[in-house]
Amino acid sequence: MNRLSFTRTYCLSFTFLLSLFVYHGLPTVAARLVTRASSGGVIVQLFQWSWDSVAAECTSFIGPAGYEYVQVSPAQEHVTGDEWWTDYQPVSYTITSKRGNRTQFQNMIDACHTAGVKVIADTILNHMTGSDGGLGVAGSNYTRYLYPDTGYESQDFHYCGSEDNSITNWDNGTQIWTCQLENLSDLATDTDHVRGRLADYANDLISLGVDGLRLDAAKSVDFTLGYMSPSLTSDSDIHPEDIANITGRLTSAPYITQEVIWDGGQPVTPKMYTDIGNVQEFRYTTAVLDAFSGNGISNLQNLDKQGWINSSDVNVFVTNHDTERNGPSLNYASPNNTYPIALIFSLASPYGNTVTILSSYSFSDINAGAPNNNSGDCSGTGGSGDGWICQHRWVAIAGMTGFRNNVGTAEMTNWVSPQSNQIAFGRGSLGFVAINNADSEWSTNFTTSLGAGTYCDVISGVASNGSCTGSNFTVSAGSVYATLSPGVL
Repeated sequence: MNRLSFTRTYCLSFTFLLSLFVYHGLPTVAARLVTRASSGGVIVQLFQWSWDSVAAECTSFIGPAGYEYVQVSPAQEHVTGDEWWTDYQPVSYTITSKRGNRTQFQNMIDACHTAGVKVIADTILNHMTGSDGGLGVAGSNYTRYLYPDTGYESQDFHYCGSEDNSITNWDNGTQIWTCQLENLSDLATDTDHVRGRLADYANDLISLGVDGLRLDAAKSVDFTLGYMSPSLTSDSDIHPEDIANITGRLTSAPYITQEVIWDGGQPVTPKMYTDIGNVQEFRYTTAVLDAFSGNGISNLQNLDKQGWINSSDVNVFVTNHDTERNGPSLNYASPNNTYPIALIFSLASPYGNTVTILSSYSFSDINAGAPNNNSGDCSGTGGSGDGWICQHRWVAIAGMTGFRNNVGTAEMTNWVSPQSNQIAFGRGSLGFVAINNADSEWSTNFTTSLGAGTYCDVISGVASNGSCTGSNFTVSAGSVYATLSPGVL
């Protein structure tokens, strides 16, 4: 075993690298309540899954595994095409996309709620299409700057005066907020008509039961810097005052996470958006990449003291659908097992109000859309199927989701790092994790704040009804002996 983590009193089953849960005859937890507070929750991003397949996955796995949220792809009508990025070019706010229609979307939400899972909708407030015109997937006609089914006409868009109305200076806040990038029609979100129309769309999603919104391109970045995929998905940004006005019109208070990409020296910063909701901390993603790629994981101890956004205000991830294609981040193709180890760390660390786990599909072309007609499938060997990777079903990741649910906001304790690629730490008296990312074995007595007892490794096996199919570890007088094999496989 090359990494271990364990906690007590919460019995949940799952395996893959290493995570321990004490078992005292308690049954496996089957689901959690929708009313649980969002702090510390885990989000599964089912990227490009159809509504019917999301519904089935919520019922069969996501709910029973204890995930708090499922994040789904944009729901509104978009331009035609098989490429994944077509979803991010809205034509209208009709709830029909290549993943299903309004009825299927509603049925998906109902099924997920029944399974105890909240739903986050990826939401595009910044722009419309980048093409000159045509038909959307639901049959709506549109031309550039004229979208009849939304009520948008030419006066509802920004024209910043530069060539092609594009951002030419990323150090100019006015350009960032009022120009367009990659030809995408930039909505005049500083006008009452556009604000009202966007709020209407968000409220329509809420009326169907949506519990949260991911705000795409709240603050983006020039994709030439290596943060975005150069496939017509990068775009200019929305002034935080505009977002605050729009969200202030919502009929409820959904969980909000915003794509706010930090770039040193730019005048638009993530901190400007934290009063609206959580922001996605891209510096975390880059730091995890660097640490697990050889620069040393011992630097990950005090993430809340890096000058980043406060932990309670951020949504963190090891990779998402953009960074998976054009970095910088680890992803399913990363060598030496670094990707799953980093996912384990992200779920064990106290940094971040929420953690998003991308569940995606394999690709050789960064523009390629989802396989199997967007129908997610985890029925194959190892939980994958038909090109789908199904990271959320990796037993280590599901097990560490239970770990995170159990330790909650408990502080980091008992930190030890004998060398730069070996770390261990506790989460109060509720959990403990050790990670060996070095190329040599690590054997030691770990000091913990855990109570005495026998603990089941639910990353290597299942804890259920007082038994454990994985390894057992015994904690005595706050100490546990373990041998962790090299992290590089």
